[in-house]
Amino acid sequence: MSGAILYLGGSLPTLSETFVSGEVLGLRARGVDVLTATVHEPGDGLGDAALETMAAESIRVYGDRPAAVLPDAVVQLLRSPVRSLRVVSGAVRDVLVEPDTPGVKKIKVLWQALAGLALAGRMRGRGVVHIHAHMAHVPATIAMYAARAAGVRFSFTGHAVDLFKERTLLRAKLRRAAFVACISAWHREFYIGEVPEVAGRSPIVRCGVEIPPARERAILDDPARPVRVLAVGRLVRKKGFDVLIRALGMLEETERPECVLIGDGPERGALERLAADEGVAVRFEGSRPNADVREMMGWADFFVLPCRVASDGDRDGIPVVLMEAMASGVCAVSGDLPAIRELIRDGETGVLVPPDDAGVLASTLSGLMAEP
Repeated sequence: MSGAILYLGGSLPTLSETFVSGEVLGLRARGVDVLTATVHEPGDGLGDAALETMAAESIRVYGDRPAAVLPDAVVQLLRSPVRSLRVVSGAVRDVLVEPDTPGVKKIKVLWQALAGLALAGRMRGRGVVHIHAHMAHVPATIAMYAARAAGVRFSFTGHAVDLFKERTLLRAKLRRAAFVACISAWHREFYIGEVPEVAGRSPIVRCGVEIPPARERAILDDPARPVRVLAVGRLVRKKGFDVLIRALGMLEETERPECVLIGDGPERGALERLAADEGVAVRFEGSRPNADVREMMGWADFFVLPCRVASDGDRDGIPVVLMEAMASGVCAVSGDLPAIRELIRDGETGVLVPPDDAGVLASTLSGLMAEP
């Protein structure tokens, strides 16, 4: 492709979405000219020089000055009135006609259209010929309008919460995108079910992870030490960490593994209280740099992520951290969801358990610990 690709993320880079920054760095290593933009400020504590540089160079959409969107949108309107008016009128039509824009979302979409105008102005002169958004909600909405304002193409990769709980204008984006990168066959079928004509431009593009250097794993090397369980993810309902804690509480006290949970989120307080109520010792580490997570993969005997479909419809796609665990040679145990079945072949490359069933998870862990 002649020209630059602009990658747009919600917070790029950030520790919770290292698969996006990894994709950018991978493309750059292959000689592709990739610029980055971020809706919000990049994450803190990145712990990596390449990510810190990416954070410093990323074009801000809202950043710490969301109000700057309006004057920059006006400047773009004056520079390119015809295209800009088409963006604004198109956004008004979208909120009136398209599904997935109830109530306050209509106002948000109109503001995101102005953000698209502002982004088109800010990337002016940088040679951008294509915009690719990771996450099908806010980043893809801004990318869609920015691409129209700049007269370039756009595409997006959808994942999980952006397709379900926070879905916005998904069918419109599927119709208008140059292509839609699908992280699984399940995602591809989901998109085709929404907009059948997307079938010819919906390639499956797996999220990749680096394979760590080969090394001997000390799996249950000392019979005197407890088994080690690692869990990593945002502390939200769909991850099923409460199921893990209840399962640990069902094990005999002498059988309970040492458990470390890396991640942060709105469920942290409830999970800490649940662990105390169950009498289970869980070490809550909070958010950690990806290098620390990889180090902990070498520490763990088992990696457990009992994903579920949350009551609000939110669910995981294929969690990248599961791929990282498997790449590190850790026995991975996960909730049995359709997309995850594409990654883990039950009993062969990992173990799948029914979502929301702490009893089965407890018996599964007990059986695995008996066969190191």
